[in-house]
Amino acid sequence: MHDWNHGASKSNPSKRATLKGMVAFGLAAMAVSFTVGASAAESLLDKIKNGETIRIGFSNEIPWAYPGKNNEPLGYVNAMTLDILKKLGTTKVEPVVAEWGSLIPGLQAGRFDIITGGMSILPDRCRNVLFTNPIDKDPGALLVQKGNPKEVHSFEDVRDKGLIFVTGAGWASVAVAQKVGIAEDKIVQVAGLAEVLQAVKTGRADVGSGGYYTMQLAAEKDDSLEVPDPYTPPQIVVPGIPGYAALAFPLDQQAAVDAFNAVLKDYIGSNEMMESVGKYGYTKTTLPDSGLTAAELCKG
Repeated sequence: MHDWNHGASKSNPSKRATLKGMVAFGLAAMAVSFTVGASAAESLLDKIKNGETIRIGFSNEIPWAYPGKNNEPLGYVNAMTLDILKKLGTTKVEPVVAEWGSLIPGLQAGRFDIITGGMSILPDRCRNVLFTNPIDKDPGALLVQKGNPKEVHSFEDVRDKGLIFVTGAGWASVAVAQKVGIAEDKIVQVAGLAEVLQAVKTGRADVGSGGYYTMQLAAEKDDSLEVPDPYTPPQIVVPGIPGYAALAFPLDQQAAVDAFNAVLKDYIGSNEMMESVGKYGYTKTTLPDSGLTAAELCKG
């Protein structure tokens, strides 16, 4: 899941690995240490070639990746992953649902082979996992009352018109608003998404902001709200913004990452891909920049 709707703590997996998670995965690591050690020589590509089940790990995050009624892997990142695995020679997949903060520790502990949760490529994370090249882009979005009465199409519009701006406390949108130059007394930070929506609906704030999909889904569910179109993303530098998500692998699986990247080269933006992901709200707006690599994003 992208980081527009979250604070800096989500960009640093070491901070997210709480004592509870450490204990849980410590026990898990002890339980699987012998099997992991015994199979360490077998790469993910070997598992695919040998017809073994590939375990994909994700959280319950719509529309990126989430479990269906029978625990089937839904969401556009899972849809992409299934397509790519099929091209590499397997359809045998086991979904493993975990809390967001447990995804990287779970990958490291061997609970699953690939993280498909829609995780943004950030330098801190690149020290803990290997990312494929990006599979999407989140430019963020604004949220206004139906009809866009203040005619807002950018963060700069919010600044120049002196409008009241609302977003979640600690969300990346706060840093974006500050960098753009929206006055501090015009920035309202609230507890979460429900409070952002309520502030815009009631007129206590003129404009809300968050991740692209989060704002789009909110507008789809409430006829009194809309996402301004066209929208001009902020042209400023904030770590992780825009967000570029990718699939994540253990540090010793570079060959698998290379194989996935080889497939992604022709798959990203193809008719096949858009058919798979379109039902989850993925559009050409969220296609990653052409030629952008994980290596570039990992440098920060």
